[in-house]
Amino acid sequence: MPSNSSQIEFELERGERQLWAGVPRQGIVFRPADVFMIPFTLLWAGFAVFWESSVLRTNAPGFFVLWGIPFVLVGIYITVGRFFVDAARRRRTTYGLTSARVIIATSRTTKSLNLATLSDVTLTERADGSGTITFGPTTLQQTMYSGMAWPGVQQVPAFELISDAKSVYQMIRQAQQQARPA
Repeated sequence: MPSNSSQIEFELERGERQLWAGVPRQGIVFRPADVFMIPFTLLWAGFAVFWESSVLRTNAPGFFVLWGIPFVLVGIYITVGRFFVDAARRRRTTYGLTSARVIIATSRTTKSLNLATLSDVTLTERADGSGTITFGPTTLQQTMYSGMAWPGVQQVPAFELISDAKSVYQMIRQAQQQARPA
């Protein structure tokens, strides 16, 4: 998928035209929730490594060695690995806005949302003009963990970490008005 393109190929329906296309910000990104997550993950990983090293030093039974391994692996993932998983996910994601739909495409799935029936379009803008546009109602938990794949937390469809988010948001609102029946 293209990393920076103003024209990204999506299968358009008859009479539909592409209004905008883009990609999320690339690379490692820190999110507002990381203010709380990073200290927690450091404590988790630190304790897991301490536990495992203590068990290994004291020649504890094999059960205790095995018991600590999943905690160390989870600690590594939540401390460092999740940033790389998130960056890889965003690298394979493209967004499109047409006269009839919002399209979110990854390497494996394409999600298409009809503009005429879409409710709850929310813009969250950063100081540099970039931001995220979510499509549908969100809970506090979903907002806090947006962009982070956590078991049990369903992600709301979004144009995540796009540049000039306000301009795209205005294009979506205008396309919605034109797509709705009179």
